[in-house]
Amino acid sequence: MTANGWLQILVFFALVVAVTAPLGAYMFRVFEGRHQPLPRLLGPVERALYRLGGVDRTREQTWVEYTVALLVFSAAGVLVTYVLQRLQHVLPLNPQQLGAVEPTLAFNTAVSFGTNTNWQSYAGESTMSYLTQMAALAWHNFTSAAAGMGVALAVARGLTRRPGPDGAKTLGNFWVDLTRAIVYVLLPLSLVFALVLVSQGVLQNFAAYREVTTLEGAKQLLAMGPVASQEAIKELGTNGGGFFNANSAHPFENPTPFTNLIEMLLIFAIPAGLTFTYGRMARDQKQGWAIFAAMSALFFAGVAACYWAEAHGHNMEGKEQRFGIAASALFATVTTDASCGAVNAMHDSFTPLGGLVPLVNIALGEVIFGGVGAGLYGVLIFVVLTVFIAGLMVGRTPEYLGKKIEQREMKLAMLYILIFPLIILGLSAWASVVPYGVSSLNNGGPHGLSEILYAYTSGTGNNGSAFGGINANTRFWNTTLAVAMLFGRFFMMIPVLAIAGSMLNKKTVPPGPGTFPTNGVLFTALLLGVIVIVGALTFFPALSLGPVVEHFVAHGGKVY
Repeated sequence: MTANGWLQILVFFALVVAVTAPLGAYMFRVFEGRHQPLPRLLGPVERALYRLGGVDRTREQTWVEYTVALLVFSAAGVLVTYVLQRLQHVLPLNPQQLGAVEPTLAFNTAVSFGTNTNWQSYAGESTMSYLTQMAALAWHNFTSAAAGMGVALAVARGLTRRPGPDGAKTLGNFWVDLTRAIVYVLLPLSLVFALVLVSQGVLQNFAAYREVTTLEGAKQLLAMGPVASQEAIKELGTNGGGFFNANSAHPFENPTPFTNLIEMLLIFAIPAGLTFTYGRMARDQKQGWAIFAAMSALFFAGVAACYWAEAHGHNMEGKEQRFGIAASALFATVTTDASCGAVNAMHDSFTPLGGLVPLVNIALGEVIFGGVGAGLYGVLIFVVLTVFIAGLMVGRTPEYLGKKIEQREMKLAMLYILIFPLIILGLSAWASVVPYGVSSLNNGGPHGLSEILYAYTSGTGNNGSAFGGINANTRFWNTTLAVAMLFGRFFMMIPVLAIAGSMLNKKTVPPGPGTFPTNGVLFTALLLGVIVIVGALTFFPALSLGPVVEHFVAHGGKVY
């Protein structure tokens, strides 16, 4: 561990703090303001999309209508992506004449990008045509991220809106939230940062692959393609799917230390900014900063542990050789904090404790900043749970922002909490005992278990990063991982939206002497404890059998 390494981490986080307030304020104006920014430039685009889709932007939806719109839109997107993959061999922009994608792989990939997971059981440059990469995968990077932002906004409205005389019954309009997220946030920022990446050497072309002669005299085929346009939204939308198999370790995706920093900043930018947006919506900016502080504390704990473990390792295998150990540890922590899935190093090659950090980050529920939108609504469920526990401790009916937390909300919150480990541990147990599961492993013992556990944790958490060392491109793995991604996305969104609908109509009561404040240091500490304890109690036995056992075995001199 070096001063230079810590300086890199601190500079990165300082940039995150710097963009949080201005970006959060901008998004508040986009989604909650009476007048959106850049009305002459982007306003006509927004209105044209409403006319094209037949959307009445003045009509808001109940939580049921919002949920149905989300599910229908997502299902249509998955279907379109599947069809494009199956037909890419007869469609244009396929300079390498790549064939149709195998059915179970096409299904897995369509679900993966439709759920903002971007798990990849394939090598992008040898499997997907340019058209598939752009019209299916990069397109989903925008829409799935925008859908997640919409759900977060709907939940925030449910918690923060104050019902009028007739009671508030609507959470916004899914189609309006989706459109504004893309038109005002994701597209402009992606355009700007794609150009920044191009200026640093990231590819952006439609050229055929090129054969070059290496210094040793051998022939090597270099993949080309529209990389920068996908790279920008892959990070900004916390998608993570790489144009190339090596993802952000590939020099055509991430060529310089500056692009490495920019890509990490893009991963955290919107999730961090949404905490500020939430504070504005709650009419109490301290509410947003309390959530931001809890996320930040968990981030620093993770990056410190990962950096320490990797700095005390014995090899550089799988690390980012160009940028150093600190950049590898920081990128691994950031991408698994934010459910992005982009990687610039192989997590499978980390030390057991270093590899434990990315796994724990996802297992905690992807609430350490989390995915675009998903991180905010995920942490708000933990906020509700924390308020309920605090209420039990002091013997009062729990309240949050003046609204009572009652039996219905707690049942839905616990459903959200329990779905996650049920999918991960259930599928991991199945895969670890059947021959068609373990046959894909390159490692046995505790490391092999870590690979299985990481795969299903990444899929269910909609992260998409892979531990490595596992061949997931089989019928069993493609199918079960697709199921994990679907359940982890939509079976957790539904109870979240139901909580928002339930909280929406509740009357607000002014704070009294016994009201537990939710905007201070004490609440932040309690929130941290709830997040860690829930994650630790749920996954500790499985983690003990995987990376923890491997750590002690390695110290004993045995390697699997």
